[in-house]
Amino acid sequence: MDDELLARAHALAEESFLAGSGPGGQNANKVATEVQLRVNLYKLRLPPPVFARLRDMAGSKLTASGDLLITAKQHRTQEANRTAARNKLEELLKKAHERPKIRAKSRINRVGKAQRLKEKKARGEVKAKRGKISRSDW
Repeated sequence: MDDELLARAHALAEESFLAGSGPGGQNANKVATEVQLRVNLYKLRLPPPVFARLRDMAGSKLTASGDLLITAKQHRTQEANRTAARNKLEELLKKAHERPKIRAKSRINRVGKAQRLKEKKARGEVKAKRGKISRSDW
């Protein structure tokens, strides 16, 4: 991931401040410290696979119009929450650029397969012996 994308994301980010709940006591009722960061993902011009991963990771934080909403309210000051929200955005973008590892299909040889089926059969017989006893078994 390049710094140009991060700079573009920060430039496109719109911030709004809300009177949030959380730490601050009575100060929380007076001062708008909660930060809501809004970034339109379509304007970021991400490659399709990266966009798809980011969309999946965002989940309910993504609006129908393509805006990613990030809120930060864990700190007492506006500036600290602002930094936290921007860090969350950077972290999401970095994770979206990481390609997932492709799972290698495990292969089992003929002997291992036969042994596994034999063990399954034995386990099934043990389970079949459990349960109600019918009169025909006497």
